[in-house]
Amino acid sequence: MTQIMGIGALRTELTGRVIDASDIDYDTARSVWNGDIDRRPAAIVRCSDNSDVAAAIAFARQQGLQISVRGGGHGFWGAAVPAGGLVIDLSELRGVSVDPGSRRAWCGGGATLADLDAATQRHGLAVTGGTISHTGVGGLTLGGGFGWLVHKAGLTVDNLLSAEVVTPDGRTLVVSADEHPDLFWGLRGGGGNFGVVTGFEFRLHEVGPLVYLGLFFWGLEQSTEALRLGREVAACLPRDAGLLLAAGLTAPPAPFVPERHRGTPGIAMLVAGFGSAQDHARLIAPIREALPPLFEFVTPLPYVELQKMLDESAPWGIHAYEKSLNLYQLDDEAIAVLTERIPGKSSPMSFIPIFSVGGAFADVGEQETAFGGSRATRFVVNVTAIAPNAELLAADRSWARSVWQALAAHTNRTGGYVNFMAEDDADRVQAAYGPVKYQRLARIKARYDPDNVFRMNANIKPAAHAER
Repeated sequence: MTQIMGIGALRTELTGRVIDASDIDYDTARSVWNGDIDRRPAAIVRCSDNSDVAAAIAFARQQGLQISVRGGGHGFWGAAVPAGGLVIDLSELRGVSVDPGSRRAWCGGGATLADLDAATQRHGLAVTGGTISHTGVGGLTLGGGFGWLVHKAGLTVDNLLSAEVVTPDGRTLVVSADEHPDLFWGLRGGGGNFGVVTGFEFRLHEVGPLVYLGLFFWGLEQSTEALRLGREVAACLPRDAGLLLAAGLTAPPAPFVPERHRGTPGIAMLVAGFGSAQDHARLIAPIREALPPLFEFVTPLPYVELQKMLDESAPWGIHAYEKSLNLYQLDDEAIAVLTERIPGKSSPMSFIPIFSVGGAFADVGEQETAFGGSRATRFVVNVTAIAPNAELLAADRSWARSVWQALAAHTNRTGGYVNFMAEDDADRVQAAYGPVKYQRLARIKARYDPDNVFRMNANIKPAAHAER
């Protein structure tokens, strides 16, 4: 790889570190969660503060290099790594501070959910945050942020109080409802389109440290009945609970799975409770009565362990692809599509997680945030192809696309959730936000990033005639 002119001067300007192909840890530094992504950036700037970020932006613009921003490196399509471009790596900015009195937390742009959860749970507090603990807080937040607490606390962005942003022209802005409110609106769902977010302030909620889990598993021959039951549970889910349906999940070789059922594909229903043990027991009792499962696992567990429970389903370096869409209801037609097509997957790791959303999520007005999805959505469906190698992924990529196409006939919200997009698809980005939000985002983009410097994302094109 050709040495970039001026890279030596950049190295002397930074407090942090510049990594390129001449460094022994270059391959490690450029790797991301999705092992199907193998790109070679010209340089990786591991920033230690906002000055480093500003210097990296200025250098990349001067050299004409495409810029990416790496938080947790967990995106499906590898937006953290541009081929031949410059990576602004925030992995050193992982600090988290918590004020239990005001129930607020501040975390760096490179923090993972595990970092945030560990700090907040010391005080019995939490904010909505994904289901895989090594996910980066930054990417998850800027796109919306689903998780176990979505019924109780809404999306992650619904709890964002302020953020620190380094803009394309090198300024550091603190944005909130009172300062730069247009940018604050855009950050809450508009992704990394406006600058590098180096810090987040969140509102926290009382959660844990002990919570409750009920996991129920049925074989594929009971797919229709199990998914209908999941629909019924979702319809009356209290705010102090979370629900995830895992369609096509292969029963793991875990101690709680009877040996005869390990490796069996089926439908899993996971019900988390954040109230009392008695509340959770009352919630899950009708499930086993309505449709006796092949096996179940009911237990109290620390909230941080709930957040890690699905980590083994998405290990670092796995090959992955995903298609997402939103459903206003999980009707019988959608269930029929799922039941028919689940057996077509090739990899035992591939499955279809279906997130139940409602409660606090539905309390937020459609235009209050830039979140790219209707608040009338009740199920977010991800058709997830996960495989240990590229060959098996290729087969299940086709499977995921076919399932998505069949489901898309049952919804006019095919844009899906921007954080779950596995391809750079401008049409789906516009469909996700809808015309009103997209146009507003485009005007904000034109004001803060008129040259579309930050375009390696679910990209919002700058409005042509917006105020700059």
